[in-house]
Amino acid sequence: MSDKKYSLYIISDGTGETASQMVRAGLVQHANKDINIVKCKNVRTESQVEPLLADVAQTGGLIVFTVVSRMLRKYIIESAASRNILAVDLLGPLLVGLENYFGGGQIDTQAGLLRTVDEKYFKRIEAIEYTVKHDDGKTMSGLDDADIVLVGISRTSKTPLSIFLSHKGFKVANVPLVINTPLPEELFKVDQKKVVGLLIDADTLLRIRRKRLEKFGQDPGSEYASREHIFKEIEYANNLFKQNRRWPVFNVTDRALEETAAEIVRLVATRMNWPFDSLL
Repeated sequence: MSDKKYSLYIISDGTGETASQMVRAGLVQHANKDINIVKCKNVRTESQVEPLLADVAQTGGLIVFTVVSRMLRKYIIESAASRNILAVDLLGPLLVGLENYFGGGQIDTQAGLLRTVDEKYFKRIEAIEYTVKHDDGKTMSGLDDADIVLVGISRTSKTPLSIFLSHKGFKVANVPLVINTPLPEELFKVDQKKVVGLLIDADTLLRIRRKRLEKFGQDPGSEYASREHIFKEIEYANNLFKQNRRWPVFNVTDRALEETAAEIVRLVATRMNWPFDSLL
């Protein structure tokens, strides 16, 4: 093991996973080095880059980055060079090569196109990260930041709908309804126009739950998949929805995911007065 300590900064405009995987692959050849890896994710502006460069310069570190924005890539490279910092652009050469191969000259003539693509990309990444974090009531923190909040009993397509909508750029939280478990207070503090209830036919739900239990090698005759328990859950959900009449309710029985998602977006957009040009 070398006595010298090295610092490697991974800068990314997203989660940094792509760069991290490539760095790990490269470091296999340098297993005897004492390396401190600093991951800097969601870096999207020059003002965010500046303090990072100062840290790298102080530690004598190396920068490895994956950034979509052409202007920000250029800024990182030039600013790093001015401070005698070595910076490795993992994504830029690939993007340039693809643009050239697919006719990149035409892209440059359309002012603002790259920025629009970047904004949509960032919006999707943020939405997906938010939605995964707020799936199935994992956390109520930041619930007010959601664009849409789905509420329903188990197996009413809460998670599939949430993930589908997040890939369209919507931050979605979903909250499970469980008998004898009070709903979180945070649910009633958010704008109630964002909240949507989900229901499903009892026979369909029975079939879905039994298949799921069989798939994972569990007893399909358990209470979770019993007709009596399912009727109780649906009745419980219906009563809650009657108590909260501001929540529109969608029945997802035998409906395509895309169809339900589109209707939810249209309804919430109307209730929230979203401009249609902001919808992906």
